[in-house]
Amino acid sequence: MSLSPSPRRPSRGPRRRSLFASAAGAAGAALLVGCTGGSGSGESGGGPSDAERARARAARDSAELAARYAAVIAAHPGLAERLGPLRDGVVRHAEAFGGARASSPAASGTASAASPSVSARAAGPGGDSGDSGDSGDSGVVPADEKGALALLAGAERQLADRRARALLDVPGELARLLASVAAAGAAHVFLLTEG
Repeated sequence: MSLSPSPRRPSRGPRRRSLFASAAGAAGAALLVGCTGGSGSGESGGGPSDAERARARAARDSAELAARYAAVIAAHPGLAERLGPLRDGVVRHAEAFGGARASSPAASGTASAASPSVSARAAGPGGDSGDSGDSGDSGVVPADEKGALALLAGAERQLADRRARALLDVPGELARLLASVAAAGAAHVFLLTEG
């Protein structure tokens, strides 16, 4: 029996196999970090403050991403059914990192969920070098739905990549949480690009 490759279809985004492989790699790295960490009791001088800063940044990044989802939903109400569950997941990620609970755009009305300041930051989480995500006119939600979905996919991808890189710098429990949320972000990218 020959094992011929399956027919190729045009790829519009990451392949499912590569998505799962990256998620498995992030989870594996988290397990290694968890196994090689110190006592885990937080007695080292700089450990807890570094971990708390990483946790606070992750909560802030998730809250900003949830605000971007709200801005896109406000600009494109037709996407609310598709994006609502993804936004809710991002809100739960912020809560898992210790962030405050945000109200749902469905509960508060989609028009009031995105303020002008939220729309100004809709381009994506802050860059690697700084905490500010503002980059001039790139923060405006695109007028077309496809562009708005690409905006969210890019923000999710950037944040998932940054979290995967941060795994080696945080203690075990936080590394596992970061790996899990990074994998969820990669799944969100898939859903935004393939759905």
